[in-house]
Amino acid sequence: MPVKVKIPTPLRKLTGNSGEVEIDGKNIGEMIENLEKSYPGLKERLCDETGAIRRFVNVYINEEDIRFMQGKDTSLKDGDEISIIPAIAGGSEV
Repeated sequence: MPVKVKIPTPLRKLTGNSGEVEIDGKNIGEMIENLEKSYPGLKERLCDETGAIRRFVNVYINEEDIRFMQGKDTSLKDGDEISIIPAIAGGSEV
């Protein structure tokens, strides 16, 4: 079942500059594995050495944060829209 995955600008060099890709997966974990097969190097940017999603990477399914669902075990259905959003820190004091 294909889902649409929105790729953030810093990771687009791994997807041939595509801002959105379609990937199969029955859950978030499988979708990440399939992203890695199609676009090598993405998984290491999204997951740590234990396979957990990095704490500074936010993943949403249809605008719902997977941290408040079942994390990597969150089920996907045909047509879901996944957004990968890296946390941004920094700035300057005024």
